[in-house]
Formats: sequence, C-alpha cells, structure tokens
Amino acid sequence: MVLLAPLYSSPVTTFVNGGGEAHFDLSPPGRVPPADNHRWISLAGDDGDVWMFDVTHLLSRYNCIYGKGCPGIDSEPDPAGALGCCVHGAFFVDDDDLATTFDYMNRLTAEDWQFMAVAEAKSTRKAKKPGEHGAFKKLKTGEWTTKVHKGGCIFSNRSDFEGGAGCALHSAALRHGERPIDWKPDVCWQVPLRMEVHTDDNERDTMFIRAWERHDWGGGGEDFHWWCIEEPEAYTADEPVYRGARDELVGFIGEALYERLVVQLDLIASQTVTSVSLSRKQKEE
Repeated sequence: MVLLAPLYSSPVTTFVNGGGEAHFDLSPPGRVPPADNHRWISLAGDDGDVWMFDVTHLLSRYNCIYGKGCPGIDSEPDPAGALGCCVHGAFFVDDDDLATTFDYMNRLTAEDWQFMAVAEAKSTRKAKKPGEHGAFKKLKTGEWTTKVHKGGCIFSNRSDFEGGAGCALHSAALRHGERPIDWKPDVCWQVPLRMEVHTDDNERDTMFIRAWERHDWGGGGEDFHWWCIEEPEAYTADEPVYRGARDELVGFIGEALYERLVVQLDLIASQTVTSVSLSRKQKEE
C-alpha cells in the first residue's frame, strides 16, 4: 500500500540582495506609511540604556514642505501664507532652550528679521534677558513662548519681506554658515521627530524615536486642519528620513549612535523581498 502525505504550501518571506521587490519597510515617494504594523529596531547606549527607533518612519520619504506648498495647521488651508506650523508661536521646552534662542536672536539684524523693530519696541530698554524682550511671552501656565504677531510667530518673516519668507533664525543661521537647529527653539527643529523616555522599575531608561502623532499634542491635536505626517504631499524627499534628517537625529542621539543607526538602516534599505512558496511531498511505502 502506498500512503501519500498531503501536499502543502506555506508563504515564506526571505531577504536577498538583488532581485525581488523593495523591502516592505521602504515607503516610496508620495505614499504615507501605514498607521500600524511599524517595524522597530533597538540599539544599546554606552550607559546601558536602550534606544528604540521607528524604522518605518525613518525609511519613509517624509520631508518638511514648509515654504513649498505647506497648507499650514490652521482651520483653513493657506499654502500662500508661508506660515506652516508657526501660527501659534514656539513653546520652549525649558529655560536653557529659551536662553539659547535669546542669545542667537541677538545676532539677528533688520535684514534677517522683518519684525525686529516691533519686538524691540515692546522690550525693556537694552533687554539683558528673555523676559525683558518683546519677542517672548510668559503664559499663565508658566510656559514661555515666542510672541504671535499678525497671525504667526514674530520670528516668521512674511512673503512681502525683502529678505524672503521663513524663519528669521533659520535663514540667519544659513547666512552665517551654521546649523539652523542650533539657533531655533527646540520644538522648531525636532517636530515631526519625537523622543519619548520611559523609565522602568530599575531606573533604566528606554528612549523611543518616532514621528509625532495627533495624540501627542493632547486634545488640541484633533483640531488640526492638516498635519504633515498624514499627507502624501509631505512624502516627496529624494532620500529617506534617516538620511535627510541627519542633523536632527544627531541632536537627539549623538554622532556615535547615529552612525550605528545608519549602518542598520542602510542594511535594511538595501534588502529586497522575494515571496517563496515551499512545497514538501512525503511518500511512504
């Protein structure tokens, strides 16, 4: 008697270098990554802490389109206004953040900053600290922000400014051949990257690097008319986030850890995916 075992197939995914389709974590230009099923990798820091990275976001083609058709985050789209996410001013994360921005602000000239005279007119004479300068405001909550002038951050130059629209701090940094992330408030260069820190019972920290989501802004996040990480227009970069946002990632994790991250993400980006159907036929006599 001949007994034949049942024939079966099971889908298997394997990685090969060359051939096949692009790795499934790579989002092509114009495609928003899915909201779920993100892939993560972890790297250990020198101090024993753990860093977790959202591979799906870092391999996407997201880039900030401020000044390139960004419709902003107000109640109605306004791509011509060139205000982007600057309509509410910048909220400082701590006193050091405020002091650093104040120091760089003092390097601005009227050629850099459209509303310099407006801010100085509201300042205490020869302001020696942020609280004395008309560019900053302390809220009832104790938080410090940049002031809002004519519907946007007071550092945001408008389209009618001879020096061009955009952040005065950002453009001045470029003029000086320096990094804009050193000049601007932390929130202005970090978003839409976000770092979360979780501490376990043994005081060991795990840091998560991912994209900002609506819920990160609290209840007000649901009121945004448009948010950059949700729209295909923002996924138009020629290179993935981990390459295009090098300075920002280094600002979060440092140069050494960034280089280790690049090695891992380069490896994933170079992989392709081939679906293989494995069949097995057993024969017993």
